[in-house]
Amino acid sequence: MLTTTIDLDAIAHNTRTLRAQTQAQLMCVVKADAYNHGVERCVPVMEANGADAFGVATFAEARRVRALTGKPVLAWLWDPAEQIPEGVDVGVPSLEHLRALIDVPSAPTIYLKVDTGMHRSGIDEQRWQEAFELALVAQKQGRCEVAGLMTHLSCADDPSDPYTDQQATAFRRAIAQARQVGLRVERNHAANSAATWTRPDLHFDMVRPGLSLYGLEPVVGLDHGLRPAMTWSAPVVTVKPMRAGEATSYARTWQAPEDGFSAVIPVGYADGVQRSWQGALEVEIGGRSYPQVGRVSMDQVVIWLGANEAGVAPGDTAVLFGDATALAARAGTINYEVVCAPRGRTTRTYIGEGK
Repeated sequence: MLTTTIDLDAIAHNTRTLRAQTQAQLMCVVKADAYNHGVERCVPVMEANGADAFGVATFAEARRVRALTGKPVLAWLWDPAEQIPEGVDVGVPSLEHLRALIDVPSAPTIYLKVDTGMHRSGIDEQRWQEAFELALVAQKQGRCEVAGLMTHLSCADDPSDPYTDQQATAFRRAIAQARQVGLRVERNHAANSAATWTRPDLHFDMVRPGLSLYGLEPVVGLDHGLRPAMTWSAPVVTVKPMRAGEATSYARTWQAPEDGFSAVIPVGYADGVQRSWQGALEVEIGGRSYPQVGRVSMDQVVIWLGANEAGVAPGDTAVLFGDATALAARAGTINYEVVCAPRGRTTRTYIGEGK
Protein backbone atom coordinates (compact mmCIF):
# COMPACT_ATOMS: atom_id res chain seq x y z
CA MET A 1 0.00 0.00 0.00
CA LEU A 2 1.27 3.45 -0.90
CA THR A 3 1.48 5.56 2.24
CA THR A 4 2.44 9.06 3.23
CA THR A 5 3.27 9.03 6.93
CA ILE A 6 2.91 12.41 8.60
CA ASP A 7 4.79 13.04 11.84
CA LEU A 8 2.63 15.36 13.94
CA ASP A 9 5.40 15.81 16.48
CA ALA A 10 7.53 17.22 13.65
CA ILE A 11 4.72 19.63 12.72
CA ALA A 12 4.56 20.75 16.37
CA HIS A 13 8.33 21.19 16.58
CA ASN A 14 8.48 23.21 13.36
CA THR A 15 5.63 25.46 14.46
CA ARG A 16 7.32 26.17 17.78
CA THR A 17 10.61 26.83 16.00
CA LEU A 18 8.97 29.40 13.74
CA ARG A 19 7.08 30.92 16.69
CA ALA A 20 10.41 31.48 18.45
CA GLN A 21 11.86 33.14 15.35
CA THR A 22 9.67 36.25 15.44
CA GLN A 23 7.93 38.72 17.70
CA ALA A 24 5.30 39.23 15.01
CA GLN A 25 2.10 37.24 14.79
CA LEU A 26 2.43 33.84 13.14
CA MET A 27 0.08 33.05 10.26
CA CYS A 28 0.49 29.39 9.33
CA VAL A 29 -0.14 28.78 5.64
CA VAL A 30 -2.12 25.57 5.17
CA LYS A 31 -3.27 25.88 1.57
CA ALA A 32 -3.36 22.78 -0.68
CA ASP A 33 -4.51 20.63 2.25
CA ALA A 34 -1.61 21.78 4.41
CA TYR A 35 0.87 21.21 1.58
CA ASN A 36 -0.56 17.71 1.23
CA HIS A 37 -0.10 16.91 4.94
CA GLY A 38 -3.81 17.14 5.86
CA VAL A 39 -5.45 20.21 7.40
CA GLU A 40 -7.71 18.28 9.75
CA ARG A 41 -4.73 16.97 11.68
CA CYS A 42 -2.21 19.75 11.11
CA VAL A 43 -4.30 22.82 11.97
CA PRO A 44 -5.04 21.77 15.59
CA VAL A 45 -1.36 20.91 16.12
CA MET A 46 -0.23 24.27 14.75
CA GLU A 47 -2.80 26.10 16.84
CA ALA A 48 -1.63 24.32 20.00
CA ASN A 49 1.99 25.21 19.27
CA GLY A 50 1.83 28.91 18.51
CA ALA A 51 -0.25 29.74 15.42
CA ASP A 52 -2.05 33.08 15.63
CA ALA A 53 -3.88 32.74 12.30
CA PHE A 54 -4.09 30.56 9.21
CA GLY A 55 -3.70 31.36 5.54
CA VAL A 56 -5.13 29.53 2.53
CA ALA A 57 -5.62 30.21 -1.16
CA THR A 58 -9.31 29.57 -1.87
CA PHE A 59 -12.64 30.02 -0.14
CA ALA A 60 -13.24 26.26 -0.28
CA GLU A 61 -10.02 25.77 1.67
CA ALA A 62 -11.01 28.55 4.06
CA ARG A 63 -14.34 26.91 4.90
CA ARG A 64 -12.54 23.67 5.67
CA VAL A 65 -10.03 25.36 7.97
CA ARG A 66 -12.67 27.61 9.53
CA ALA A 67 -14.42 24.47 10.82
CA LEU A 68 -11.23 23.46 12.66
CA THR A 69 -10.21 26.61 14.51
CA GLY A 70 -11.40 29.80 16.12
CA LYS A 71 -8.28 31.63 14.95
CA PRO A 72 -8.53 34.01 11.97
CA VAL A 73 -8.46 32.37 8.54
CA LEU A 74 -7.36 34.41 5.51
CA ALA A 75 -8.07 33.46 1.87
CA TRP A 76 -6.56 35.42 -1.03
CA LEU A 77 -7.33 33.62 -4.31
CA TRP A 78 -10.97 34.07 -5.31
CA ASP A 79 -13.29 35.18 -8.06
CA PRO A 80 -15.36 38.35 -7.57
CA ALA A 81 -18.48 36.32 -8.44
CA GLU A 82 -17.94 33.95 -5.50
CA GLN A 83 -19.90 34.18 -2.28
CA ILE A 84 -17.66 35.28 0.57
CA PRO A 85 -17.86 32.84 3.49
CA GLU A 86 -18.92 34.14 6.88
CA GLY A 87 -16.09 34.52 9.32
CA VAL A 88 -13.29 34.35 6.75
CA ASP A 89 -10.80 37.18 6.27
CA VAL A 90 -10.26 38.14 2.65
CA GLY A 91 -7.16 39.14 0.72
CA VAL A 92 -8.07 41.69 -1.95
CA PRO A 93 -5.83 41.46 -5.05
CA SER A 94 -7.43 44.12 -7.30
CA LEU A 95 -9.81 47.05 -7.42
CA GLU A 96 -12.39 44.83 -9.11
CA HIS A 97 -12.24 42.43 -6.19
CA LEU A 98 -12.54 45.32 -3.75
CA ARG A 99 -15.66 46.69 -5.45
CA ALA A 100 -17.27 43.25 -5.45
CA LEU A 101 -16.40 42.67 -1.82
CA ILE A 102 -17.77 45.90 -0.40
CA ASP A 103 -21.16 45.21 -1.98
CA VAL A 104 -21.76 42.09 0.14
CA PRO A 105 -23.69 42.32 3.42
CA SER A 106 -21.20 40.42 5.59
CA ALA A 107 -18.71 43.29 6.17
CA PRO A 108 -15.60 41.08 6.09
CA THR A 109 -12.18 41.82 7.50
CA ILE A 110 -9.89 42.44 4.55
CA TYR A 111 -6.22 42.76 3.67
CA LEU A 112 -5.43 44.84 0.61
CA LYS A 113 -2.84 42.98 -1.45
CA VAL A 114 -0.42 45.39 -3.08
CA ASP A 115 1.87 44.45 -5.94
CA THR A 116 5.40 45.45 -4.96
CA GLY A 117 7.15 43.75 -7.85
CA MET A 118 5.97 40.16 -8.07
CA HIS A 119 3.78 41.20 -11.04
CA ARG A 120 1.27 38.45 -10.36
CA SER A 121 -1.79 39.28 -8.28
CA GLY A 122 -1.98 42.50 -6.31
CA ILE A 123 -3.09 46.09 -6.75
CA ASP A 124 -0.68 48.00 -9.00
CA GLU A 125 1.01 51.01 -7.43
CA GLN A 126 -0.64 53.50 -9.75
CA ARG A 127 -3.99 52.38 -8.32
CA TRP A 128 -3.03 52.23 -4.65
CA GLN A 129 -4.45 55.67 -3.90
CA GLU A 130 -7.78 54.85 -5.50
CA ALA A 131 -7.97 51.52 -3.69
CA PHE A 132 -7.06 52.98 -0.30
CA GLU A 133 -9.60 55.78 -0.64
CA LEU A 134 -12.35 53.36 -1.73
CA ALA A 135 -11.54 51.01 1.14
CA LEU A 136 -11.62 53.88 3.64
CA VAL A 137 -15.07 54.99 2.48
CA ALA A 138 -16.34 51.41 2.62
CA GLN A 139 -14.92 50.97 6.11
CA LYS A 140 -16.58 54.16 7.35
CA GLN A 141 -19.86 52.86 5.95
CA GLY A 142 -19.43 49.59 7.85
CA ARG A 143 -19.05 47.48 4.70
CA CYS A 144 -15.60 46.11 5.55
CA GLU A 145 -12.81 46.31 8.11
CA VAL A 146 -9.35 46.94 6.68
CA ALA A 147 -6.92 45.02 8.89
CA GLY A 148 -3.77 45.71 6.91
CA LEU A 149 -1.81 45.31 3.72
CA MET A 150 -0.11 42.22 2.33
CA THR A 151 2.32 41.53 -0.45
CA HIS A 152 4.31 38.59 -1.82
CA LEU A 153 8.09 38.44 -2.17
CA SER A 154 9.53 37.18 -5.43
CA CYS A 155 13.12 36.29 -4.52
CA ALA A 156 13.31 35.83 -0.75
CA ASP A 157 14.67 32.30 -1.23
CA ASP A 158 17.83 33.94 -2.59
CA PRO A 159 19.04 36.23 0.23
CA SER A 160 21.70 37.72 -2.05
CA ASP A 161 19.16 39.10 -4.52
CA PRO A 162 18.66 42.87 -3.94
CA TYR A 163 15.19 42.71 -5.48
CA THR A 164 13.78 41.86 -2.06
CA ASP A 165 15.02 45.22 -0.80
CA GLN A 166 13.22 46.93 -3.67
CA GLN A 167 10.01 45.15 -2.76
CA ALA A 168 10.46 46.00 0.91
CA THR A 169 10.84 49.68 0.04
CA ALA A 170 7.69 49.56 -2.08
CA PHE A 171 5.74 47.82 0.68
CA ARG A 172 6.77 50.41 3.25
CA ARG A 173 5.72 53.07 0.76
CA ALA A 174 2.31 51.42 0.43
CA ILE A 175 1.83 51.27 4.20
CA ALA A 176 2.74 54.95 4.55
CA GLN A 177 0.39 55.92 1.73
CA ALA A 178 -2.49 53.91 3.19
CA ARG A 179 -2.02 55.57 6.57
CA GLN A 180 -1.83 58.98 4.97
CA VAL A 181 -5.22 58.31 3.36
CA GLY A 182 -6.60 57.45 6.79
CA LEU A 183 -6.43 53.65 7.02
CA ARG A 184 -4.85 52.31 10.21
CA VAL A 185 -3.49 49.09 8.59
CA GLU A 186 -2.24 47.58 11.84
CA ARG A 187 -1.52 44.02 10.65
CA ASN A 188 0.75 44.07 7.62
CA HIS A 189 2.58 41.03 6.29
CA ALA A 190 5.03 40.11 3.55
CA ALA A 191 7.39 37.43 4.90
CA ASN A 192 7.09 33.88 3.58
CA SER A 193 9.18 31.04 5.06
CA ALA A 194 12.40 32.30 3.48
CA ALA A 195 12.00 35.88 4.69
CA THR A 196 10.91 34.69 8.12
CA TRP A 197 14.36 33.12 8.51
CA THR A 198 16.57 35.56 6.64
CA ARG A 199 14.87 38.98 6.86
CA PRO A 200 13.71 39.84 10.39
CA ASP A 201 13.45 43.44 9.19
CA LEU A 202 10.55 42.33 6.99
CA HIS A 203 8.48 40.61 9.67
CA PHE A 204 6.26 43.70 10.05
CA ASP A 205 3.20 42.78 12.13
CA MET A 206 2.76 39.19 10.95
CA VAL A 207 4.79 36.53 9.13
CA ARG A 208 3.26 34.06 6.70
CA PRO A 209 5.40 30.88 6.50
CA GLY A 210 4.21 27.73 4.81
CA LEU A 211 6.95 25.34 3.70
CA SER A 212 8.96 25.44 6.92
CA LEU A 213 5.96 24.31 8.97
CA TYR A 214 6.34 20.97 7.24
CA GLY A 215 10.04 20.72 8.04
CA LEU A 216 11.60 21.92 4.80
CA GLU A 217 14.14 24.67 4.30
CA PRO A 218 13.18 27.35 1.76
CA VAL A 219 16.77 28.52 1.24
CA VAL A 220 19.28 25.99 -0.07
CA GLY A 221 22.09 25.39 2.41
CA LEU A 222 20.38 26.73 5.54
CA ASP A 223 19.61 24.54 8.54
CA HIS A 224 17.24 25.76 11.24
CA GLY A 225 16.76 22.41 12.92
CA LEU A 226 13.47 21.69 11.18
CA ARG A 227 12.13 18.16 11.00
CA PRO A 228 10.60 16.91 7.71
CA ALA A 229 7.12 15.67 8.53
CA MET A 230 6.31 13.55 5.47
CA THR A 231 7.64 10.15 4.43
CA TRP A 232 6.34 8.44 1.29
CA SER A 233 6.66 4.68 1.14
CA ALA A 234 5.45 1.62 -0.74
CA PRO A 235 6.00 -2.14 -0.61
CA VAL A 236 8.33 -4.03 -2.91
CA VAL A 237 6.12 -6.11 -5.23
CA THR A 238 8.61 -8.30 -7.07
CA VAL A 239 12.33 -8.99 -7.21
CA LYS A 240 13.67 -10.64 -10.35
CA PRO A 241 17.04 -11.45 -11.91
CA MET A 242 18.36 -9.55 -14.91
CA ARG A 243 21.31 -10.31 -17.11
CA ALA A 244 23.81 -7.72 -18.23
CA GLY A 245 22.43 -5.83 -21.23
CA GLU A 246 18.78 -6.67 -20.59
CA ALA A 247 16.44 -3.66 -20.59
CA THR A 248 13.49 -2.75 -18.41
CA SER A 249 10.32 -0.69 -18.79
CA TYR A 250 9.08 1.21 -21.85
CA ALA A 251 11.34 2.09 -24.79
CA ARG A 252 14.23 0.09 -23.33
CA THR A 253 15.92 3.29 -22.15
CA TRP A 254 18.01 1.49 -19.50
CA GLN A 255 19.99 -1.75 -19.63
CA ALA A 256 21.44 -3.67 -16.73
CA PRO A 257 25.17 -2.90 -16.49
CA GLU A 258 25.88 -6.37 -15.11
CA ASP A 259 24.07 -9.46 -13.90
CA GLY A 260 21.91 -8.58 -10.91
CA PHE A 261 18.39 -7.99 -9.68
CA SER A 262 15.65 -5.45 -10.19
CA ALA A 263 12.60 -4.75 -8.06
CA VAL A 264 9.20 -3.27 -8.83
CA ILE A 265 7.58 -0.63 -6.63
CA PRO A 266 3.83 -0.10 -7.24
CA VAL A 267 3.85 3.66 -7.75
CA GLY A 268 3.81 5.74 -10.92
CA TYR A 269 2.77 9.01 -12.44
CA ALA A 270 -0.87 8.32 -11.53
CA ASP A 271 0.26 8.46 -7.92
CA GLY A 272 2.51 11.50 -8.22
CA VAL A 273 5.91 10.18 -9.29
CA GLN A 274 6.71 12.68 -12.02
CA ARG A 275 8.23 11.42 -15.25
CA SER A 276 10.70 14.27 -14.83
CA TRP A 277 12.03 12.44 -11.76
CA GLN A 278 13.28 9.58 -13.94
CA GLY A 279 16.85 8.79 -13.05
CA ALA A 280 16.73 11.12 -10.03
CA LEU A 281 14.57 9.02 -7.71
CA GLU A 282 16.50 6.97 -5.17
CA VAL A 283 14.56 4.47 -3.06
CA GLU A 284 15.67 3.46 0.42
CA ILE A 285 15.11 -0.12 1.57
CA GLY A 286 16.48 -1.32 4.89
CA GLY A 287 18.72 1.72 5.18
CA ARG A 288 20.31 1.24 1.75
CA SER A 289 19.70 3.46 -1.26
CA TYR A 290 18.85 2.06 -4.70
CA PRO A 291 18.38 3.99 -7.98
CA GLN A 292 15.18 4.04 -9.98
CA VAL A 293 15.89 2.95 -13.55
CA GLY A 294 14.05 3.07 -16.86
CA ARG A 295 10.81 4.88 -17.60
CA VAL A 296 8.34 5.87 -14.91
CA SER A 297 5.02 4.32 -15.91
CA MET A 298 1.48 4.93 -14.72
CA ASP A 299 1.49 2.35 -11.94
CA GLN A 300 5.05 1.26 -11.24
CA VAL A 301 8.73 2.03 -11.22
CA VAL A 302 11.71 -0.28 -11.37
CA ILE A 303 14.73 0.00 -9.10
CA TRP A 304 18.14 -1.58 -9.54
CA LEU A 305 19.36 -3.72 -6.64
CA GLY A 306 22.68 -4.71 -8.15
CA ALA A 307 23.77 -8.02 -6.65
CA ASN A 308 21.13 -7.58 -3.91
CA GLU A 309 23.56 -8.30 -1.11
CA ALA A 310 20.97 -7.12 1.43
CA GLY A 311 18.44 -9.68 0.26
CA VAL A 312 15.64 -7.28 -0.64
CA ALA A 313 12.42 -9.29 -0.98
CA PRO A 314 8.76 -8.73 -1.87
CA GLY A 315 6.94 -7.09 1.01
CA ASP A 316 9.90 -4.99 2.14
CA THR A 317 9.17 -1.30 2.62
CA ALA A 318 10.65 1.08 0.06
CA VAL A 319 10.91 4.74 1.11
CA LEU A 320 10.41 6.97 -1.92
CA PHE A 321 11.41 10.04 0.06
CA GLY A 322 11.79 11.11 3.64
CA ASP A 323 13.70 14.27 2.76
CA ALA A 324 11.87 16.04 -0.04
CA THR A 325 14.70 18.55 -0.41
CA ALA A 326 17.21 15.86 -1.39
CA LEU A 327 14.92 14.43 -4.06
CA ALA A 328 14.12 17.92 -5.34
CA ALA A 329 17.82 18.70 -5.74
CA ARG A 330 18.42 15.54 -7.77
CA ALA A 331 15.29 16.03 -9.89
CA GLY A 332 15.90 19.70 -10.63
CA THR A 333 12.72 20.89 -8.95
CA ILE A 334 11.71 22.34 -5.57
CA ASN A 335 10.72 20.63 -2.34
CA TYR A 336 7.29 22.30 -2.49
CA GLU A 337 6.45 20.26 -5.58
CA VAL A 338 7.77 17.04 -4.06
CA VAL A 339 5.59 17.10 -0.94
CA CYS A 340 2.55 18.07 -2.99
CA ALA A 341 3.13 15.16 -5.39
CA PRO A 342 1.81 12.05 -3.55
CA ARG A 343 -1.76 11.37 -4.64
CA GLY A 344 -3.77 8.73 -6.49
CA ARG A 345 -3.68 5.46 -4.58
CA THR A 346 -1.63 6.94 -1.76
CA THR A 347 -3.20 6.82 1.69
CA ARG A 348 -2.21 9.07 4.58
CA THR A 349 -1.34 7.92 8.09
CA TYR A 350 -0.19 9.83 11.16
CA ILE A 351 2.31 9.25 13.91
CA GLY A 352 3.02 11.28 17.04
CA GLU A 353 0.69 13.33 19.21
CA GLY A 354 1.55 16.81 17.97
CA LYS A 355 3.59 17.71 21.02
